[in-house]
Amino acid sequence: MGVSSSKPHPVETKWFPEFEASLPSLEGKTVAITGTTSGTGYIVARTAARKNADNILLLNRPSERAKKAAENLKKEDTKSNIISIDCDLQDLESVKAAAATIKGKFDSIDVLCNNAGVMALEDKATKDGYDVQMQTNHISHFLLTKELYPLLKKANALNGQARVANHSSEARHGKKLEEKYFGKNGGDLGGNGASMFFGGARWVRYHHSKLANSVFTKALANKFGDSGIIAACAHPGLAATNLQTTTASTGGMGSGMWIMKMSQSQEDGAMPIVACCFDASTVNGSFWAPSGMSQFRGIAKQITWDKNSEDPKSIDLLWKTSEEACGAFEI
Repeated sequence: MGVSSSKPHPVETKWFPEFEASLPSLEGKTVAITGTTSGTGYIVARTAARKNADNILLLNRPSERAKKAAENLKKEDTKSNIISIDCDLQDLESVKAAAATIKGKFDSIDVLCNNAGVMALEDKATKDGYDVQMQTNHISHFLLTKELYPLLKKANALNGQARVANHSSEARHGKKLEEKYFGKNGGDLGGNGASMFFGGARWVRYHHSKLANSVFTKALANKFGDSGIIAACAHPGLAATNLQTTTASTGGMGSGMWIMKMSQSQEDGAMPIVACCFDASTVNGSFWAPSGMSQFRGIAKQITWDKNSEDPKSIDLLWKTSEEACGAFEI
């Protein structure tokens, strides 16, 4: 789920240091990450810096938080070139501009980490007309991946591998994808019911956006095949990041704040998405999650895919509607 409080939730990190130490060097690699101002995205970027990736591209909306995160990363003992790139996932033109900036600076990208997300926001449209959760969590990441695919292909040709890592959630479980959540009907998708456990409409829309993340990963994995490009998915379990406080501040936590008593630290919650990006055992089609307490917390492990995420009709629906929003994505 990836949830928390405005101040860091007082949860001790248990497993991340040993896990991070086991990861290989990233020298020579270029890594692009969305949503690095805090939480799991920041940990992915910090890990890349500690493992001396050549270039780390931080894709965020312009803000003081984004500037501060970049400044903190530059304080790490690293050889990495850390570059901030403006990218507002609630604006498709901003995503295209960010991709154009990257393509103007780099010939290849080894890892694209589609990490950023929002949770249980009100029923409203982006400037492009889509549901704010679906566009932020999936549609813009589909567009970014499409635009940067040539750079992933180049990295694969040069180094024998490239990766796309997508961040899903336990909230993906539930009903199969429905086409209406992908259309230009933001603000007309069920209202603002906020109960996490009784089907509040905010959470229904969140469910579809996070299921879209895992279905997108499965679609990419199928298309990449044995090419050497890896598509991998993760969910963080219950992690003490800033996501839940943001949700509460916008009226989205009608129930469920108590659940944070079972959370793990943001570092431990980041292990699955970091594994997707950097772990040597990750192969095309891997799905990483916490290993304990019903996948709420614990050491990261690879899990089997759930039926809804690999449903062929859902894969076809997602690809069709995403291309309608973003243009053809030929692989």
